[in-house]
Amino acid sequence: MELQPPFRKIIHVDMDAFYASIEQLDNPELKGKPIAVGGGEKRGVIAAASYEAREYGVFSAMSGVLAKKKCPQLLFIKPRFERYKEISQKIRHIFYQYTDLVEPLSLDEAYLDVTQNKKGNPSASLIAQEIRQQIWNELHLRASAGISINKFLAKVASDINKPNGQKTINPEEVISFLETLPVNKFYGVGKVTAAKMHKLGIFTGLDLKQKPLAELTNLFGKSGAHYYNIVRGVHHSEVKPNRIRKSIAAERTFVENIASEVFMLQRLDKIADELEQRMVKANTKGKTITLKIKYSDFTQQTRSKTGHEFMQKKEEFMSIVKGLLYQEKLKNSVRLLGLSFTNLNTEKETLVWVQLQFNF
Repeated sequence: MELQPPFRKIIHVDMDAFYASIEQLDNPELKGKPIAVGGGEKRGVIAAASYEAREYGVFSAMSGVLAKKKCPQLLFIKPRFERYKEISQKIRHIFYQYTDLVEPLSLDEAYLDVTQNKKGNPSASLIAQEIRQQIWNELHLRASAGISINKFLAKVASDINKPNGQKTINPEEVISFLETLPVNKFYGVGKVTAAKMHKLGIFTGLDLKQKPLAELTNLFGKSGAHYYNIVRGVHHSEVKPNRIRKSIAAERTFVENIASEVFMLQRLDKIADELEQRMVKANTKGKTITLKIKYSDFTQQTRSKTGHEFMQKKEEFMSIVKGLLYQEKLKNSVRLLGLSFTNLNTEKETLVWVQLQFNF
């Protein structure tokens, strides 16, 4: 099966060690040293690690305790998210010089549809190169990029030549690239799913391709159809410049475990204050409030309730939070509590029509 034109031209730009790189940029004394943003508290988790730290096996989402064991000279830096947001906005300003079809995934990565672009440049690869160079010239930060015919392939490609590199998967290369790609490199296939696939004898895209749609659906549910399509280079998701925010949350991990609902309610009261601030800042209201509880044994539980009206202020939802807390007995002492709103009043579909061209 060959992919048929017209093809879109999608770029995925991913900043290299974004938070850590900004810290090293703002404080030259940190350059060349292994640093971790976050993770400095007793139960802290690392938000980002410099490439010097990664050489020791330190990565984001790792506990600070484990990171320090791997790299005794590791320096922990307190996160400055307002600064990261400031730099992120400057990077997006560069993106918008090329296209209005920009879909941010986070502060440090975004999709760009440059099928039609403001520069009139027919080469998505050259555009990616220009963008990366402009980011360096203006901000002295490095970025990597992936370029291909859809978002899935661009995302996979951006990780191949990191850091400070880019990879283009041209239309005629898509099928052969996917067939040789290890399944654990497929974006969206996590460790658990990859391990399950390995047990089934699925190690590469070619192995995955041998499985019929019905079998994949039986094995992986709705994701089965997704795997069936992406291994054939089919992924129709458009770059959505007005990405719909589906939840707003606030949570806290405690230095010491909490075993009393009274103390938990005190912590939840402060978390609710923060959630209200985030809802007001986002000019958003929600109907469904969820209480997240992570126990000392790392098991997790969520309890949700949907109100009749949209809520934003703590006085509107705190009584529901109390009810959720006392809904059932706690299984163990608690190490983390969180609150989140879903079913937001901003969830409206935005359609973006893009005229496709034949030349890649």
